[in-house]
Amino acid sequence: MGRSTVGTLLLWLFFVLSMRPDFRAKAKKEPPSEIEIEAKLKLLNKPALKTIKSEDGDIIDCVDIYKQPAFDHPALKNHTIKMIPDFFRESQNSSSKNGSQSKTFILQTWQKSGSCPKGTVPIRRILKEDLLRAASLDRFGRKPPAVFKNSTNSYNLNFPNFNATNKFIPENRSAAYLVTMGYNYIGAEADINTWTPKVDLPDDFTTAQIWLKANNGPVFESVEAGWTVNPKLYGDMATRLFAYWTRDSYESIGCFDLTCPGFVQVQRVLTLGTAITAISSKFGRQFDLNVGMFWDDAGNWWLRVNKDMPIGYWPAEILGNLKHSAILVEWGGQVFSTKLKKETPHTGTGMGSGDFANGLMGEACYMNNVRIKDYSLSLKYPEFVSAMADEPYCYNSLNDVKYGVEPTFYFGGPGRRPPYCP
Repeated sequence: MGRSTVGTLLLWLFFVLSMRPDFRAKAKKEPPSEIEIEAKLKLLNKPALKTIKSEDGDIIDCVDIYKQPAFDHPALKNHTIKMIPDFFRESQNSSSKNGSQSKTFILQTWQKSGSCPKGTVPIRRILKEDLLRAASLDRFGRKPPAVFKNSTNSYNLNFPNFNATNKFIPENRSAAYLVTMGYNYIGAEADINTWTPKVDLPDDFTTAQIWLKANNGPVFESVEAGWTVNPKLYGDMATRLFAYWTRDSYESIGCFDLTCPGFVQVQRVLTLGTAITAISSKFGRQFDLNVGMFWDDAGNWWLRVNKDMPIGYWPAEILGNLKHSAILVEWGGQVFSTKLKKETPHTGTGMGSGDFANGLMGEACYMNNVRIKDYSLSLKYPEFVSAMADEPYCYNSLNDVKYGVEPTFYFGGPGRRPPYCP
């Protein structure tokens, strides 16, 4: 066989291989060029009328409210910013106290260094190094897609029929949560105890949050909020306020905070993705972050913090079935890692405080004043709840019910704990 024939065969083989999706994916793993990075940064970071340098290293840009990233979304080109709903003020005093020694706060680290002027919103600036940590420029700001298997392994304490519905358990996530379903929900909230759990692996992250979902299966839609420790996204181990939305199980639609067009911010005091200053300590002082998400009559979902601070909303134009209502609410924690379930060694990334729910107040992460809102328009404790845990030997959950006292929901765990969670 001549050299020209061999060369032709090699070219043909390369052509055939290059048509395979796995080959093309490997070929695309080269780092993005400087031009691509600069273009992405220009798209993400809008011109600032004022810049604030936070003591923790974050840069906060005060951006004209009508030039924020949301308005890059094709469906929001002619969107008019909505007025804050009246029901926020009406419901401020609806949540009852249960006597826990905790303190609700609103302070973020960047606020110590300045404030944004009227007509602007504070947005955390995205840096080049933030983009370089991402799997790709296209996936920056997005959770990894949920990888599902058909399973009924979730550990269910109080709601045996839920397993029949919740057959799709993501392989790359482990959750411990309180769930309610069976009605149409137009709001949910809770006081979420704040901690800084350990994150073990470079791609791992951990959250304590609320989910409102429009469906429950391999393709779900949700709006989410709470706190997270996510070094891959934010570049450090700080506990940060976050919001998220997805229409396709984190596949390609939706993102954290304002890292893609979608969420509309309306106020200039708090910002998403920035560090929280008040963190709880074991057997010491406990701090809570009050988080609520509520639907309005136009189909928008509003995010409120500290009971009286509406941060902004997910517009109806970017939502699917959620623009009508949610059918499922979850409160709890979640760990993302490729080392979960039957993968060994299991990740050592913690959930909640990093201790199990059984430790209760002062040791375990909790949620108080758990509330739903339905078409009765009142905030109330859910009629039916169930405490769930995907991996009860790694992370668990406990709804602590005592006579005459509203339940406190505890959740969390350390992850890897041989031999129980190897």
